[in-house]
Amino acid sequence: MLSILIAATVSFLFVFIGTPFFIKFLVAKQYGQFIRQDGPTSHLTKRGTPTMGGVMIVAGTICGYVVTNIVSGRVPGVSGFLLIFLFAGLGFIGFLDDFSKIRHKQSEGLTPWAKIIGQGIIGILFTVLALQFRNSAGLTPASTSLSFVRPSWLDISFGVAGIGLVLFILWGNFLITAWSNAVNLTDGLDGLATGTSMIVFGAYTVISVWQSNHVCVPGSQAPGCYEVRDSRDLALIAAAITGACIAFLWWNASPAQIFMGDTGSLALGGAFAGLSIFTHTEFLALIIGGVYLLEVISDVIQVGVYKATHRRVFRMAPLHHHFELLGWQEVTVVIRFWVIQAMCASLGVGIFYAEWLASQ
Repeated sequence: MLSILIAATVSFLFVFIGTPFFIKFLVAKQYGQFIRQDGPTSHLTKRGTPTMGGVMIVAGTICGYVVTNIVSGRVPGVSGFLLIFLFAGLGFIGFLDDFSKIRHKQSEGLTPWAKIIGQGIIGILFTVLALQFRNSAGLTPASTSLSFVRPSWLDISFGVAGIGLVLFILWGNFLITAWSNAVNLTDGLDGLATGTSMIVFGAYTVISVWQSNHVCVPGSQAPGCYEVRDSRDLALIAAAITGACIAFLWWNASPAQIFMGDTGSLALGGAFAGLSIFTHTEFLALIIGGVYLLEVISDVIQVGVYKATHRRVFRMAPLHHHFELLGWQEVTVVIRFWVIQAMCASLGVGIFYAEWLASQ
């Protein structure tokens, strides 16, 4: 538990202390956000606010993870390396998108295909490597079995290694792309994505710590133990991300002094997908990341219905903008979405724990 606190604390201090200096650097370079013209008019006042704050979240998380391993004298597990690769890799794609917006002075960055290709390259490398590196217990970081709380009987490999790898690459990349874009959609109000992510990764810290304390030991497997590789590394990274988000929220809360940008949202979404894969909670993640899911569903409904009927279901999508246009203050929308997210995360952790109790 001490290592978890160290990871969260180091990450928090790095982001909390470093972000003001990063803001000054961005202001000096005039690296400000460009606001979409079709959004709520109240957002036009945010034009020029420094962006790419996700750099601090990524750097703080890596710092927290590395320092904790050094202090505790432990060697990082392969799952930790892979999760950091996915986290930082998608953050780099987001950074290129943010920098493109700044360079061309517009709200559109990389082309959709460029982002998809970039996410695909990172995702394919991650999913291929996630099925390698068997440990002494025969476990790889990921499993080809679909999972809710633990690997199920439904194995997408169907007993054929080659087919299993291809299907897992497709499945894993779907999750990575879906969740990274979901967090990206959520990042539309001051503090919304940051606060939501703080809660989500806090929940995954609890789950991964619990799995670490109840990991299956070859030869003496206790009832309800978890066949998760490198669960301690997953807990450290989840805790470090939580600490980074808490610190970043200090500067990102309304009125935001800095935005996380796609650098942060894509990185956080990738880490969320990676944790769901490595902890074998791929479908439980739909509950834990409830607000992310609502934002995506609202956008899909809006686009789908409009293309079919030329009518809008919501005043504007994603969902948080709908409530803004109904007259809710931005802070009210954000806090209420945090409350909803806290309920979703609590329900997810509760289901996770109830399944463990049932297995005893």
